[in-house]
Amino acid sequence: MRQNILFSYETSFSGEHNIYEFTYGAGSYADPLYAEKSAAIVGAMRGNEHQQLYICSKLSARLAVLEEEGDIVPGKSITIIPSVNYSSMNAHHKFWLSDDSDLNREFPGNPEGQATSRLAYSLMKFVSQYSYGIQFPSYYMRGRFIPHVRMMKTGHESTNLANLFGLPFVMLAEPRAFDSGTLHYNWQLSGTEAFSLYSGGTERINEEYAEMAVSAVLRFLSRMGIIKYNSLGGSISTLMDEEDMLSIRAEAAGFFKRMKNVNVEVRRGDLLAEIIDPMDGHILSEVHSPLDGIIFYQQDAPLIYQNAVIFRIIKKIHK
Repeated sequence: MRQNILFSYETSFSGEHNIYEFTYGAGSYADPLYAEKSAAIVGAMRGNEHQQLYICSKLSARLAVLEEEGDIVPGKSITIIPSVNYSSMNAHHKFWLSDDSDLNREFPGNPEGQATSRLAYSLMKFVSQYSYGIQFPSYYMRGRFIPHVRMMKTGHESTNLANLFGLPFVMLAEPRAFDSGTLHYNWQLSGTEAFSLYSGGTERINEEYAEMAVSAVLRFLSRMGIIKYNSLGGSISTLMDEEDMLSIRAEAAGFFKRMKNVNVEVRRGDLLAEIIDPMDGHILSEVHSPLDGIIFYQQDAPLIYQNAVIFRIIKKIHK
């Protein structure tokens, strides 16, 4: 394993702050310049992405063993950047400490810009050299969801390669206005085969989903001929369009009592949840499934607001 500083900057309170990258395989040894830059993996970009950082730590440990046992294919290299914003993580803050900006809205970055823009530029310049890119982002809505691979419709996406992760779903999404500033969007446009792996959590560590994400990455690296790894298991991925999911919104505000969990098949009319008055405890609203399908996402906050999205359901296709 070879450790390098990817980006360095001065902070007001803690002096020099460094962002590190860790390389496994041929790039760790005498001639790193001649090693193929096979895969780059990016973890936590926000201060609350504990699950994403945890996955990277587990993946680093597994790659270290594979490297020691000679199971990284000669001439190949894999780089992990576990955290891009750990100063915010240390302060229990989601966004950039000095100006509360979101780093994952700053790409492709500006070498003469603010700290987040300079960092984004350095990261983009570095990871664009790799053939394959894997990011562990956090879901844009708080809650639980089925682990999946997500790709944007940029004209550069490869759903066939996304299937090789062996996760239950590959989700295609139309880019929204803010997506043009994300790492994934710019990574795809740079020519790298880029994938976002959503691991089912953010602030709380889910061991089962973390292991699923690690196995998915190792399975992909094995199937792309980068590592030697027994890649048994995994799912035959279902390709989904994000627009085909149905969102269910809360009709009232109150305590949110869930009756069903994610990745559960439901029938039309099934009771999914109750919304309870926080003052006197009576049921304000019952949430029923309007169709047959699978629960892809559910809100996990104890209190929810009126009109908030509380479930997203994958519509079941009848034959």
